[in-house]
Amino acid sequence: MLEGVIRGIIEAIVKTSETNYKIAWGGFYTMKKTVKMFLILLIVIMALSTVLAGCGSKKAENTGEMSAKPGDDKASTEPVKKSDMTLTVYDRGTIPAEEGTVEDNRWTKWISETGPVNAKFVAIPRWESMQKMNTLFASGAAPELILEFDPAIKQQWFTQKQLQPIDEMIEKYSTDYKKLLETYPQIKKLAVKSDGKMYEFGRVQNLRTNHFLYIRADWLKKLNLEAPKTIDELYTVAKAFAEQDPDGNSKKDTYGMSLSFVSGLVLASAFQNVSWVVENGELVRDWDRATAMTTFMKKLYDEGIVDKDFVTDKNGAKAQQDFITGKLGIYGANAGGEALGFALYDSFKKNVPAGEIIPIALPKTEFGQFSPVLNPPIQLTAVVNVGAKNTEGIMKYVDFMSTEATMKTLKYGLDGTHSKAGANGCYAPIDAEKFKQEVSYTGDLAMLTNPALEGKCALYSSQLNADKPLEAEFLNIIKLADEAYLSPERPVATFTEYMPQLPEELQLISKNGEKSGANGTLAPGNVLADNWVKAVISGAAYTPEQAMTDSKAAWDKIGGKKLEEFYKSWYAENKDKAFMQKDLYTFK
Repeated sequence: MLEGVIRGIIEAIVKTSETNYKIAWGGFYTMKKTVKMFLILLIVIMALSTVLAGCGSKKAENTGEMSAKPGDDKASTEPVKKSDMTLTVYDRGTIPAEEGTVEDNRWTKWISETGPVNAKFVAIPRWESMQKMNTLFASGAAPELILEFDPAIKQQWFTQKQLQPIDEMIEKYSTDYKKLLETYPQIKKLAVKSDGKMYEFGRVQNLRTNHFLYIRADWLKKLNLEAPKTIDELYTVAKAFAEQDPDGNSKKDTYGMSLSFVSGLVLASAFQNVSWVVENGELVRDWDRATAMTTFMKKLYDEGIVDKDFVTDKNGAKAQQDFITGKLGIYGANAGGEALGFALYDSFKKNVPAGEIIPIALPKTEFGQFSPVLNPPIQLTAVVNVGAKNTEGIMKYVDFMSTEATMKTLKYGLDGTHSKAGANGCYAPIDAEKFKQEVSYTGDLAMLTNPALEGKCALYSSQLNADKPLEAEFLNIIKLADEAYLSPERPVATFTEYMPQLPEELQLISKNGEKSGANGTLAPGNVLADNWVKAVISGAAYTPEQAMTDSKAAWDKIGGKKLEEFYKSWYAENKDKAFMQKDLYTFK
């Protein structure tokens, strides 16, 4: 009908003009033209375009219609009814109040309006995801798509038959994610479980820093100290920061360093206290590193160098507040070189304008020198509830998240509103404060996006403007961190980022080991397992050596030797073909 209206208008104009035209639908072939005719045609076409655009916008606004693909003449003009889909999102408590909640904000709305489904988000406390999800599974209320980083948690759900395989939905409904698997077959290799089927969706990114060990460089200068290079020097510097009034207010109100949350995890990396280590070509369960780390922490605690409430600072919020307000000298930061890290630095500089912080290489211990946790190049980030019925909707959502366009929007916000392309071709914020307020919290919504699709522009540093003093300072921080943490000469503390899946009976042993205090690493609850915590805070009444003895006994009692044999055998068979520590640096 519309085509006929347009044809009629054009033919009427042609008949009344002094110019002869030969008309063919789809194009005009000019015999003789005048400026007057051109202007009339141009005005008509522009007017019709405006009307059509207005109608199209109204339809999309009112119905949520999915746009037809360009060039798809057979696409239906009827509104597309979207299906509902439930999925999880981490709640870190970092979204500005003005933006809403993790479940309902400008970006969750954008995802539902732009994406293929009506996404209903369910908030999961970041460091309590196992407890929360187990409760939801038990009540039958678990969301259909579950976003989760921790491989041990997902393996437990697999063993409990709470998950469904994704091979069929990929084959039947996927386009973009299927292409991603073809380009990066390592994803499929890592996503396959013991039954030969895939159970996890993944993403690809460049090898990047994650945890930073920050130190107050201005305090070092004031106290005439050097950045610590060994663990003994770290103790000396931390003690000076706590006792020698580095902030110059004539009060003993500063802490040398933090032990809670990421700070504790960074310290564990320094000691290589990661439970499983390679010694003499074999994978073994370690106790010496846990004991050494506990001894160091106890010394700091007993001498008042650290906040004695670190055990209750489960998400590190108090330590972060102490750091950004100038009361903490050495601090472990999460996502140090990303938007979250810049927000931390911005807050620090607003509170302590004259303050100077730098990331430093982890100090060397008797076990070697290592780097803190990095962002691995391949991450498996999502699983599907066994009870999910809308597998087509789930797959289309994953496809939507897998595209470069979605990745860029969730990373940079709206083109021309939050970010724009710079001279280097990479997007960067237009207004840093607006970007921080409205975009910087989107990371957990983007757990299925693929930063590697951007190439060099995937790096957060590409968004920063060296002409702006604060951003220039942060660019230097990123440079120092890359130099300190991305070198294979100071590798990450773990032998691999991708531990093998455990049989069900061994999962129970591993889980009970953590509960009994037999696991010496920092747990997601941000406190050492019971025996090690007790050794840190109990003075002379309970020593690290006693904690090791008790933990070993508990380990043996729950059958830990079986787990040791499994890992030893697995490593012997797979050390030359599994994705190991050295393979990380090929993605740099």
